[in-house]
Amino acid sequence: MRWKLEPFRMRRICGMFAALTLVLMAGAHGAESPVPLERAHSHNDYYRQRPLLDALELGICSIEADISLVDGELLVAHDLHRTDPEKTLRGMYLDPLLERARKNNGRIYPGGPPVILLIDIKDDAENTYAKLREVLKDYEEMLTVFTHDSTEPRAVTVLISGNTPRDTIAAESPRLAAIDGRPPDIEKGTSPHLTPLVSASWSSVFEWRGDGPMPEEEQARLKELVAKAHANGQRIRFWGLPFGRQVWPALYDAGVDLLNADHLPAIHKFLHERMREESAGAP
Repeated sequence: MRWKLEPFRMRRICGMFAALTLVLMAGAHGAESPVPLERAHSHNDYYRQRPLLDALELGICSIEADISLVDGELLVAHDLHRTDPEKTLRGMYLDPLLERARKNNGRIYPGGPPVILLIDIKDDAENTYAKLREVLKDYEEMLTVFTHDSTEPRAVTVLISGNTPRDTIAAESPRLAAIDGRPPDIEKGTSPHLTPLVSASWSSVFEWRGDGPMPEEEQARLKELVAKAHANGQRIRFWGLPFGRQVWPALYDAGVDLLNADHLPAIHKFLHERMREESAGAP
């Protein structure tokens, strides 16, 4: 006898299997190897006691570190007056990431995608980048390599944001970092090997603050911007989201690549729910 399942029952069964798969994957890999969340960006790391580890334990695939050059050392802090000699870029981010890459055969998450390390320079662009370039050489084995016309992905992709020495970086080839671009890089068709990611302040482009449905004209503007970035081989992100949990659904549905999150458990929950929904709705 052959059994025939009605479409809605088939979708329900697929959804159950998808949810079970996520649980089994997380359990099989253990706490250090959750399901990678490629569309999550850990923002405002300086608010957390364990900025990198909190993100990695939840599978976050894009992490942000604010740096300043102090007495020849790259220190992590949003503000210069809050720097601590013990909180270095090496100790807080680069060394732990390298340890994981070696442990997981060249990946931060076993079998997972490259992880973005967005480094936001808070002080002098040229001097701080010169020191950063020197430091990154010690971690070359795990870092994505860029040239004028190619990208060789590795465990960690470094992108420079904030005070960016754009001309200096653009002139280098090969290099171990690229630039976190801005909307003009979409319109000008800047090479994705120079600006693989384009970021923008939400309020500089949109008026909607998450109250009620997103206006249709702004939905159309968002989708057009995403489509242009993708056509140029770039990913896109917005910072300064008014209320992340209220606007994430609109950004997700429009295809925004990285969703900024200050509250990591919330973005973890949101993305896992969407993954289950999409699996349940698959034919």
